[in-house]
Amino acid sequence: MFQTPLPPTSAGLAEASWPEIAAWYDDLAGAELTAATRDDWLAAWSRLDELVTEAASLAMIAYTSDTTDKAKEAAHLRFSTEILPQLEEKEVALAKRFVAIGTDRDDLQTALRRFRTAIELFREANVPLTAEAEGLAARYQQVTGGMTAEWQGDRVPLPRLAPFLKVADRGVREAAWRAGVAPYVAARDELAGLFDRMVELRGEMARNAGFADFRDYTFVAKGRFEYTPADTERLHDAIEATVVPAVERVMAHRRERLELAALRPWDTAVDPRQREATAPYRDIADLEERAAVIFERIDPTLGGQFRTMMTEGLLDLEARPGKAPGGYCDTLHARGRPFVFMNAAGVAEDVMTLLHEAGHCFHAFASHARPLIWQRHPGAESAELASMSMELLAGPHLARPTGYYEAPDAVAARLEHLEDLLVALAHIASVDAFQSWIYTDPAGRDAAARDAAWLRFRERFERGVDWTGLEAERVARWYRQLHIFLYPFYYIEYG
Repeated sequence: MFQTPLPPTSAGLAEASWPEIAAWYDDLAGAELTAATRDDWLAAWSRLDELVTEAASLAMIAYTSDTTDKAKEAAHLRFSTEILPQLEEKEVALAKRFVAIGTDRDDLQTALRRFRTAIELFREANVPLTAEAEGLAARYQQVTGGMTAEWQGDRVPLPRLAPFLKVADRGVREAAWRAGVAPYVAARDELAGLFDRMVELRGEMARNAGFADFRDYTFVAKGRFEYTPADTERLHDAIEATVVPAVERVMAHRRERLELAALRPWDTAVDPRQREATAPYRDIADLEERAAVIFERIDPTLGGQFRTMMTEGLLDLEARPGKAPGGYCDTLHARGRPFVFMNAAGVAEDVMTLLHEAGHCFHAFASHARPLIWQRHPGAESAELASMSMELLAGPHLARPTGYYEAPDAVAARLEHLEDLLVALAHIASVDAFQSWIYTDPAGRDAAARDAAWLRFRERFERGVDWTGLEAERVARWYRQLHIFLYPFYYIEYG
């Protein structure tokens, strides 16, 4: 089917040019497609997509692991701003061929629906806009990945401050908190400038595709077939009515246990029992090993899969200078393996982050049994079910000797996690409502108006913490929320 055989692994595409990659898609565009050849044709297309997306993922992983490396940056940008945007047109051309011939296979009906959506949305004019947006996203990762703080005589990456937010000494907590937020306050103008252009590009893409605004466009583009923007607004209202008061009670109880007149932002992570926090693991190897044992207790298959990742070097967990912020799980489709990236710094949140990302991993392992790449993604509505569920499924196994905590601390960790889920729901609502405002109100194009709007949404959804005198720092929180910059409207899924 291909004039030039596909490479056996994605390594053969690591340095491939766009014309070389395009030629394989052109071969598929010209190949015979009938009811008799359809399954073989789909399998060939799927394998090509597996190889290309894996090569792009590996370039992205390498770049986010070290945003200071110019060669890694160039390789990532070659895929994200050159190859993948142009690839969309090739994919749509093949999708049109498949949709035209159709299939009665039940296992391909969701894929067909997504293909029809892609065909309807594609506009050639959006290809260069997508490329520019990806370049801006890489710049955001570079700026934030390079952020460090001066702390106790050393220059450290921001995640390394997290343990000091848990110490009993309130002065140390405040100093660590201020040190961690200061780089975002200092970078506000640059990040706001990046986002100005992002908003402009996204609005233009939506209008090119015939939509009134980017929110309506992206709901369709993400294949959200089961709920609408109006449904998310009802969720915002429900969270405001039921969850926010519960969070207020949690924060009031915390303030009372800490014997404080006012709960400040640097008081929200410390143990309310006023005990000195201890790291739940010794080092990264211990973090990994204890997770593996927990997964083995949940199900031996899961434990075996996680140990495969340990053995094959598919975990990059430790925070270090130059590493992009946040955490993610990416799927390497050609080899049928997931990869986990995060910034562990010796705190309890690292445990939950790893459990969360491992949930994605187990979904990736299970879904790889599906023969075609388009059958493996659950859709936006369900994208975070496996990950959020794994946080809770692992809860009963957090105690030592196999888990991370002594028995009393394990109970406290589970309670803290449940409280954190309430706080997270309120945060999710504020992020989603804020994004809806940005892309549906003309004022969303103005940086100062965005900052003011963020404060309004935080007043609506974030209560119980005293932010007096910290307006710039409170504003900086949304600049730290990488989803708003990199994955617009991908956040409601966590709720």
